[in-house]
Amino acid sequence: MTGGVMDRLSAEAGAAPVVAAAEAEADEEADPPAAGLPTPQISERRDPYPNRMQMPQGNPLLLSYTLQELLARDTVQVELIPEKKGLFLKHVEYEVSSQGGRSAQGVKGSACWCLSLGRSLGHSFYPGPCSPEVPQQRDMPGFMVFFRFQSSVYRRYNDFVVFHEMLLHRFPYRMVPALPPKRVLGADREFIESRRRALRRFINLVARHPPFSEDVALRLFLSFSGPDVQNKLKESTQCVGDEFMNCKLAPRAKDFLPADIQTQFAVSRELIRNIYNSFYKLRDRAERIASRAIDNAADLLVFGKELSALGSDTTPLPSWAALNSSTWGSLKQALKGLSVEFALLADKAAQQGKQEENDVVEKLNLFLDLLQSYKDLCERHEKGVLHKHQRALHKYSLMKRQMMSAAVQSREPDSVEQLESRIVEQENAIQTMELRSYFSLYCLHQEMQLVHVYLPLTSHILGAFVNSQIQGHKEMSKVWNDLKPKLNCLFAGPNSSLTLPRSPQDGVSPH
Repeated sequence: MTGGVMDRLSAEAGAAPVVAAAEAEADEEADPPAAGLPTPQISERRDPYPNRMQMPQGNPLLLSYTLQELLARDTVQVELIPEKKGLFLKHVEYEVSSQGGRSAQGVKGSACWCLSLGRSLGHSFYPGPCSPEVPQQRDMPGFMVFFRFQSSVYRRYNDFVVFHEMLLHRFPYRMVPALPPKRVLGADREFIESRRRALRRFINLVARHPPFSEDVALRLFLSFSGPDVQNKLKESTQCVGDEFMNCKLAPRAKDFLPADIQTQFAVSRELIRNIYNSFYKLRDRAERIASRAIDNAADLLVFGKELSALGSDTTPLPSWAALNSSTWGSLKQALKGLSVEFALLADKAAQQGKQEENDVVEKLNLFLDLLQSYKDLCERHEKGVLHKHQRALHKYSLMKRQMMSAAVQSREPDSVEQLESRIVEQENAIQTMELRSYFSLYCLHQEMQLVHVYLPLTSHILGAFVNSQIQGHKEMSKVWNDLKPKLNCLFAGPNSSLTLPRSPQDGVSPH
């Protein structure tokens, strides 16, 4: 590992930009090494859940989840509380309900389940922070499933903000979905509903994400019913480092990465960008289709009401129209009766629009949120650990030049020793940041696999869209066909020369 660092250092030490900016940046880069990044000794890493069995044999880089397994981890509902609490400034509160796992048979990889094979195997399997009683039962043979939280708690938007910050602190190299924006003033009903949907998508993506679902922060957020969940969340992360600090595989992440990991990262990033752009357009079209169905429902309802108003008109006929009074009376009676069918048509169209909003648009938004979180993760990788690693290498080259200059100028031994000590510290910082850089690539590779696990969701979305269209058109066609016989009276009568237009099925010219 150190040899790889030194090879890059020797190449970078002779680079022209470094030579040109060496003296100007020497003072600027004099901050303590690896600021903001803990640098523990590798031997001091410890698992926050010591009873958890280590990764299985084989390459731990590769995931084996299916979409059904991820969806079965948990389903979380986020509903608005009707009343707004607060003495002066009113705020919106949400009821967050975790519905728990799907079955008592256990789901491979799900959180809060444990597998104990008995003393004959000499170990127990605890993939996540189960209840405190679990370690005491590790010697019990058999298969035991600990259900997910199955709880209901009340949360404000600011609680989601703190929870989001804790996730970024604990898992800086994972896909942390973004939160919807906060509007301080003038939050209308449409904005509040849109934000509720976005919060539901956020918490479900988190609850189904393998590392997140096993973290104590999620357990607190979904089950803690005390008065101050924000402080509780902050306390839970005070003495716990990020995933790099607690993962025993972190020092060896490079060993599991493919040789062309940088190329794979670039290709994956471009692929996700293209998929995101296409799904963004699909979501927009789906929104317009659902919106048109709802608008069509409103138009049909108004159409029926106007027919009813026309049929209910009691204005007397003028004398010159008295000869046709019976015809007009029959027409009014028929028009008035049509409003029932048009109201039913409006209801069917509205149901179709709402169904497509929930089953098509919302699932497209969920997938877009996942893709956006991967794009954000790539940004954090490049602008975060990778950039800090490069800066540390640059700073190290400046220190080495200062050391060579001090040797030539025969400075005092104390200043030389101090500079040597700083160089050693910087070498340790570089090694730690190099490990972090490889671990970040390790996580990126796994997160990309997770995105591919979610790709079959596309077939679910298309299936829901096709079924909605089939059901909607079928139901509305039935109402239109039921309405058709009621039009016969409009074309009947001794003075009528009109005939009811034929439908396409009644006989259309083959040409």
